[in-house]
Amino acid sequence: MITFLFLFAVLFAAGLFFILADILKLPTIGAAKAMLNAGKRDKKASKTVEAYLMSDAVRLSRFIRIDEYRKSRMTNVLKSAGISMTPEVYTAYAIVKAGAILLGVIPCLLLFPLLSPVLVFLSVLVYFKETRKADEQLRAKREQIERELPRFVATIEQELKSSRDVLSILEHFKKNAGAAFASELDIVTADMRSSSYEAALTRFEARLNSPQLSDIVRGLIGVLRGDDGAIYFKMLAHDFKALELQRLKGEAQKIPPKIRVFSFIMLMCFLFTYLVIISYEIMKSLGSMF
Repeated sequence: MITFLFLFAVLFAAGLFFILADILKLPTIGAAKAMLNAGKRDKKASKTVEAYLMSDAVRLSRFIRIDEYRKSRMTNVLKSAGISMTPEVYTAYAIVKAGAILLGVIPCLLLFPLLSPVLVFLSVLVYFKETRKADEQLRAKREQIERELPRFVATIEQELKSSRDVLSILEHFKKNAGAAFASELDIVTADMRSSSYEAALTRFEARLNSPQLSDIVRGLIGVLRGDDGAIYFKMLAHDFKALELQRLKGEAQKIPPKIRVFSFIMLMCFLFTYLVIISYEIMKSLGSMF
């Protein structure tokens, strides 16, 4: 009897859900996953749980209010990071994901109360991680691009000796640039074709908010306004080369200790080889003496 009551409750809840979903015109889980995959730049498919959370986040986003300055900044960050969400949906998604973990406290209070503080702490960590996700992706993308800027400046310095066409310089470098930088150059070159060159370069600078890129954009705008630019980019190439050497030295200092252990073992092997050869020659000389 209890089994039949349980099956009746499950089937009744499922039927009520489908009826309400049809009345409220809720999208199916397949449609929600297709929408999420269409907005992504990578090829990783969205999970079912992510689709459910995104659907709830879209509904919650209607009640979230963000001031104009923060909304404008978040819009630029999300666009630069490649996240196709509005600031309201992005904030709502972090709240919904943290709230889904927080709901696990209810069964924990009944079954295992000691686990409840862990879930509360985990939900707080997930919320802050999701709210900083766009900034972290943008920071990683900025670091990838900044590693190519010394070579970019050196290319501009050489190109200015024969041509002052900024658009042509950007398109030539785009062929040999990395994936992240090539994507940004695609955007800025398309923007330059459809609007003024200076406005497109200014928007390019604002998207990444990099001090090194700002120096390059300032020099390119000067070239567009008729400045020579050769001396400026020559000095800039020297400064960027010094920054690149400093960055490489910083990365070399972060070598894990186990790598240093292997280096010490290699040094000992070299010393042992020399000692064996010297010892062999000494023994050979002593044998000829006696």
